[in-house]
Amino acid sequence: MEFKSKNPFLNSKSFAKGTSVHDAEGNVLVDYNSTMTINGAVNKSFILLLLLLTGAFTVWYMTVQGSNPYPLMITGAILGFISVLVSAFKPELSRYLAPAYALFEGLFIGGISLVINTMYPGVALQAVSATFVTFVVCFVLYRFRIVKVTEQFRSVVIAATLAFATYYVITWLLSMFTSFVPADSITNSSWTSIGISVFVIVIAALNLFLDFDMIEKGAQRRLPKYMEWFGAMGLMVTLVWLYVEFLRLFAKLSSRD
Repeated sequence: MEFKSKNPFLNSKSFAKGTSVHDAEGNVLVDYNSTMTINGAVNKSFILLLLLLTGAFTVWYMTVQGSNPYPLMITGAILGFISVLVSAFKPELSRYLAPAYALFEGLFIGGISLVINTMYPGVALQAVSATFVTFVVCFVLYRFRIVKVTEQFRSVVIAATLAFATYYVITWLLSMFTSFVPADSITNSSWTSIGISVFVIVIAALNLFLDFDMIEKGAQRRLPKYMEWFGAMGLMVTLVWLYVEFLRLFAKLSSRD
């Protein structure tokens, strides 16, 4: 259970089964040039964020020039998912796939933000601000150990995330093959739908604590250097999830005005 998370990416067993780097005598290496460090993961997270923003602004620019955002948005979502899936099974490839994921996911984020912001002006900026504030608050709470990632904490977050993941899969399948409309649909502005969105946002935010904890423990275990990219990529997955949920929430609230 030490390295388990319901982050769709960091749930990979790569962190749990990652092998620490050893020398010929079997001692764990402390060479920061060859092993994972927290600073390294943080720096790579910033690189991925810049790449994601580049992809997002590319969609906005091309749309202003008259392009249809949907092909780029759908392509980005598919290729981003493939990048995450491959990295989950082959974390050593994350040094190449993490930047690719950030660019692809940027296309998706840029597209969906543009579409929803056109319907409800201003919600994209609200979602960005809310995501940034949530990240900072969670980081401060974790950094000063105000919130501690215990086994009980981890179990509750994992169970809640798994429950909602199952709910999303079932409702998605039903909506694909029937006329069923999920209770949390973005077109549903009822207080029940809004309440579901708020709850999902809380669960996504709690997953940030698990991600911070896994990156910290990965550095303590001196995992291979490429795990910095793996950890940064996993953190980006959670932030994208959090942003999309905020975007959905503010859209629902705007539709009530």
